Amino acid sequence: MRLDSLTGDWISVAAHRHGRAFLPPASECPLCPSSDTNLSEVPDDFDVAVFENKSPSFGPDLLTGDYPNYAVVPNLELGSVRDSIGRCEVVVFSPEHLGSLGAMPTKRVRTVIEALADRTDHLQSLPGVKQVFPFENRGQDIGVTLHHPHGQIYAYPFITPRTTKLLDSISKYGSDLFADTLKFEQGSQREIIKSDNFTAYVPFAGRWPIEIHLLPHRNVQNLSELTSDEKIELAEVYRRLLHALDEIYETPTPYIS
Repeated sequence: MRLDSLTGDWISVAAHRHGRAFLPPASECPLCPSSDTNLSEVPDDFDVAVFENKSPSFGPDLLTGDYPNYAVVPNLELGSVRDSIGRCEVVVFSPEHLGSLGAMPTKRVRTVIEALADRTDHLQSLPGVKQVFPFENRGQDIGVTLHHPHGQIYAYPFITPRTTKLLDSISKYGSDLFADTLKFEQGSQREIIKSDNFTAYVPFAGRWPIEIHLLPHRNVQNLSELTSDEKIELAEVYRRLLHALDEIYETPTPYIS
């Protein structure tokens, strides 16, 4: 990691990622179940699979010793570097080479959420990890390098810039920022879905041509703190959102989630 002394952000430099697979055909896909002609990352047929990324931006080394301020550099000293400790994991949504999460059965989406919750809980316990971030990039236009439906989980050794800004806003506004935001958005023309435990909406100050926020109706820090019933409900709400995105245009809508 290299420190951008102008902003205070850490930039992970991972030149080895240039050698990763780039849009291979199904016969060479590293995320399809292994066959006699394609020894992939996944040894057998599966429902949902999770494994460490072979071309990670962070890890696989973890912090050794006591460094409570590992990612803090006094006075933003020019030329500061740190090892990119942490973890990068791949979450494969289906054994099928093509498709999308929004088109999969709700039961499969719930399995994905359960896997993300389980891995989030574990990764947060690793030494030196400060933030765990599950995400999906979908669509070649958004920069994916594999067609196979999948997501990723990053375990960072620092608090990401956007989350740092969010924490600053909470300290300025107060601990009710999320609850008040939910009340502000519910019932507005921007509300998309309101279920028993979740609300999806277009944010008042959205910055993208297409942008949707999804909030639970109670404070939870991450997916692992959701109840079993909430995960079932989230799977249905999230599947509906992703499916709706693909109804906007004639071709599937690229997204970052």
